[in-house]
Amino acid sequence: MLGFDWWWALLLLPVPLVVRSLLPTTHSVDVALAVPLLNDYRFEGSSIGKSTGRMARTCFWILWICLVIAASKPFWLGEPLTRTVSGRDLMLAVDISGSMSETDMTINSKAASRIDVLKIVVDKFIKRREGDRLGLILFGTNAYTYVPLTFDLDTLSRLIAEISTGLAGRHTAIGDAIGLAVKTMRQQEARHKVLVLVTDGSNTAGFENPVIAAQAARQQGLTIYTIGVGTDAQTLSRTYGQRNIPSGVALNERVLGRIANVTGGEYFRATNTAALEKIYLALDKLEPVDYQYQSHRPRNELFSLPLAVGIIVMVIFTAWSIRRSRSSTTL
Repeated sequence: MLGFDWWWALLLLPVPLVVRSLLPTTHSVDVALAVPLLNDYRFEGSSIGKSTGRMARTCFWILWICLVIAASKPFWLGEPLTRTVSGRDLMLAVDISGSMSETDMTINSKAASRIDVLKIVVDKFIKRREGDRLGLILFGTNAYTYVPLTFDLDTLSRLIAEISTGLAGRHTAIGDAIGLAVKTMRQQEARHKVLVLVTDGSNTAGFENPVIAAQAARQQGLTIYTIGVGTDAQTLSRTYGQRNIPSGVALNERVLGRIANVTGGEYFRATNTAALEKIYLALDKLEPVDYQYQSHRPRNELFSLPLAVGIIVMVIFTAWSIRRSRSSTTL
């Protein structure tokens, strides 16, 4: 659809006619010398002058019309484009401490580490969140934002596939991860804010107490779902011995449950790949994508087109005038 930002500028189109009508007309009397001997000769000078004048007036009007149209700032609005959004900000906090490299889970009947299984399941989860704005926090000894909140889920999936354990230290700072999520979400205006925290250990590093951080999250309207991954306590005791389980490997389910309860979320336990997939399917039901639609119409500015036409007309008229004057001089 064609439109004009300054449509009132089009009222300037008849200005030259108004100015011409208001200017006083000049009456001149030509004093000519009669030369009878030249009466038989026919001169073309007057016709040349008339044609040049008509050409000049035509070019002037074209230039004026082009300038006025350009001054009115014409634009073209394209067809409406629709984007799906949900009004939800969902942050994933993934534990990448050293214990996440434990190969106590399976993929296609083959032994796999916890982090590898998590990558596959989280990737499927992300692809089902079309419309949500997702971000990613990685935490170990330290917590940091790996991917800010974004609608670009394809890029987020690629970056998740590239993460590895040990990048943030070998310990587990659950409280710091929650505190970073609260800080990230604080300035967002989404109607609903969700944090999905995945860990296989207990809080062994960082400055934030996980439960206190969860209370701060509740004040910010942030709902936290916690997921504990890895083998159960009996398997760990057989592997390490009841008293030799490394710090951070034993899952502190009591703290994860309190974190979820404080914020109105839920705690899930995943001891294998199938259980982890069911958890993310359950999250889809607990936090369904609330489809909304935002539309906008692309806008193209058109003022450069009439300007270009006016310039081209003046260049052509100038070239024509120069050529006409040279030819008349030669004759």
